[in-house]
Amino acid sequence: MDKTKKTGWWQAHRPTTRRLAQLYSALLHNAYIKGFIDGRIYTGSAKAACVPGFNCYSCPGAVGSCPLGAIQNALASAGHRAGWYVLGIVLLFGVTLGRTICGWLCPLGLIQELLHKIPTPKLKKSAVTRALSWLKYVVLAVFVVALPLWYGLRYGLPLPAFCKYICPAGTLEGAVGHLANPANASFYSMLGLLFTRKFVIMVVIGLACVFCYRSFCRFLCPLGAIYGLFNRFNVLGVKVDAGRCNGCGACVRHCGMDVRRVGDHECIQCGACMDVCHQGAISIRAGRIVLKAPETGCAGDGPDAPAKRRKNGRRLWGAALVVLGFALVWFNFLDPAVREDAQPAPVVTEAPAGAAYDSDAPVGHEVGQRLPDFTLACYDGSEFHLADMRGKVVFINLWATYCTPCIHELPYFSELYAAHPKDIAMIAVHSQLVTEDPAAFLANKDFAMPFATDDDDAVNGIVGGTGTLPQTVVLNRRGEVVYNQVGSVTPEVLSALYDEAEG
Repeated sequence: MDKTKKTGWWQAHRPTTRRLAQLYSALLHNAYIKGFIDGRIYTGSAKAACVPGFNCYSCPGAVGSCPLGAIQNALASAGHRAGWYVLGIVLLFGVTLGRTICGWLCPLGLIQELLHKIPTPKLKKSAVTRALSWLKYVVLAVFVVALPLWYGLRYGLPLPAFCKYICPAGTLEGAVGHLANPANASFYSMLGLLFTRKFVIMVVIGLACVFCYRSFCRFLCPLGAIYGLFNRFNVLGVKVDAGRCNGCGACVRHCGMDVRRVGDHECIQCGACMDVCHQGAISIRAGRIVLKAPETGCAGDGPDAPAKRRKNGRRLWGAALVVLGFALVWFNFLDPAVREDAQPAPVVTEAPAGAAYDSDAPVGHEVGQRLPDFTLACYDGSEFHLADMRGKVVFINLWATYCTPCIHELPYFSELYAAHPKDIAMIAVHSQLVTEDPAAFLANKDFAMPFATDDDDAVNGIVGGTGTLPQTVVLNRRGEVVYNQVGSVTPEVLSALYDEAEG
């Protein structure tokens, strides 16, 4: 009896194929497991590629870029270059998968569905929810297209407005994901009103998902709005056999989304409608290939069709597990960007014998330690060699063109450098994850300090960078670290750090 009860419970609660696919996709999107342990984000070359689902670039485990963030950065850079890569990859995802990404591959979609499982009264769909479903297109037009494009053309600065002001994935996966790690305790000093607002938005959206199925997906998600435009002709998704369909409408009535017909722009291609279609008219196909058939089979099926589909399904899952295994091994152990033994060995250059600014401090990047030597080729043709800067206060600023706070604080560094040209050595180091040519970005800007790109990620490793920007490192005249923090700085803070390093 007990065994029967256990078997019955498992039959009622075992994960569906779609749920397994969602869990698989969430793990593949965030295959850098070491990031959750170390509190660092992955900075390898794969990060420049867009993933299909809604997954924050700043999540500690993320191994790719969110397509929505890439779209905003491309629009913000419209005055400098065309975002053909981003346009092409979004078109590719849309044409091949459409909103199948939302229903099967999106990590944020999985989180929403799990929240909805919390036992509470549920809000049913109605004419009001159908009207609200158009709101995501307004969000797309204003926060993803208009504001980044206008700000980029007007000020030449990136403003990923949706990511900055709304995105719950950025707050949960990026901010909370980092703050939850004890290694990032210093990040709490960076929190302000903007984080508080976004945290409140995240909580409100999360609560809405408990009572209303996939609230963010239905009413606010601009990425779903984009993919929905391709649902009419995407290759893989839910298809209706018109010869079997009797128009009863059971599929639409039982759907949790605000669809008017199977496969329209609101359909996330989840296939739940297959279970309520008594005519066996709905299947999931990739072109002419049937991936999931109704229990009664598809029209034109041969006697061995079900067996072939089961066999192909096992092969597909086998291949998927091989890919996942390779991704986990690569991103956590083999990728040169994460292999500790692959980091360039810093060359420690001592000051000349008898020099006034020699130091006996241990080598490292913590306050009180002596920063290892490095050399960078600057955009202006000069060379920055840290060992040659003994006797000066050194400011190292890690920044990127896609980081709005980084751009805003660059003038502060330039003013300080211009005010003390003989006493300060300064270098602004751009991340290796280049979304556009930093030198071209700076061409029309009058900054006093030299700039360089951290091509092999060496400087980021030397200063203990986490990939979170901006980061400022200040050394005294003996080359010892007096300040090493992630977060924005003000002119007053920079002035105080200069005085501290001088003392």
